[in-house]
Amino acid sequence: MGTPGLWSVAIFLPLFPLSVIFNALFARVGNAPMRAIILLAWPQVGLVLFGILPPGRVAGGVVALAVLGSLLYAFRAIALRDVDRWTGYIATSAWALLWPALAHHAAIDTLRLYALGFSVPLALLVLVADALKRRFGAAYAGLYGGTVRMLPRLAGATALVVLAAVAVPLFPGFFALVAVMVTTIPEQPWLAVCVGLTWLLWTWGGIRLLQGLIVGPGEAVAPVADLSRVEFGFYVLTLALLIAGALRLPGVTA
Repeated sequence: MGTPGLWSVAIFLPLFPLSVIFNALFARVGNAPMRAIILLAWPQVGLVLFGILPPGRVAGGVVALAVLGSLLYAFRAIALRDVDRWTGYIATSAWALLWPALAHHAAIDTLRLYALGFSVPLALLVLVADALKRRFGAAYAGLYGGTVRMLPRLAGATALVVLAAVAVPLFPGFFALVAVMVTTIPEQPWLAVCVGLTWLLWTWGGIRLLQGLIVGPGEAVAPVADLSRVEFGFYVLTLALLIAGALRLPGVTA
């Protein structure tokens, strides 16, 4: 793959430092549905570009840069308390992990499913963040707590969506990460270790985020409305469909 082609793909399957383009754009978009659309579409554009560009070998240095960049963003996400910024960093970290599979000539259709599995929970998370903003004025961990007492349905949706975003077992991200690790272990086991460490950091950051959002005494300046049963059902149904789809995901090899 030529350098111009690599750069174009690297914007949408973020390679550091081009990953700052996505995060800058994501930070400027204030509309939650638009943010959700961006999360769903961004890596798909990268995979489409990769598919139409002249075939070529993905260099080992590109794979190493992708995995190390993913690890960097996962580490940076641990300290974040703003839900939107956390979402953007986890998205950047997750999409970069598609590069090892591309280097091993994985089927593009399979990678589209993996990218969707990473993106859908994050798209749901921006909707959850919007629900928090409409009730509290901000989606920021530690600014308020105890939503599990005040707003049990919103707290439940938040917890489920964050767990899906950090790729706990049975969600698509889990199978995607396992596939990437299996792909890299035979030739570059140190990259597989980095992917596993990235996964661990996602989980750590997700737990810290949930601790700041749903745990606490439940103090609020004024009564706020919980999610309706229909809204809560939307999150549960979408996540259930994700699990059902994940159990049918093909392997990473073509």
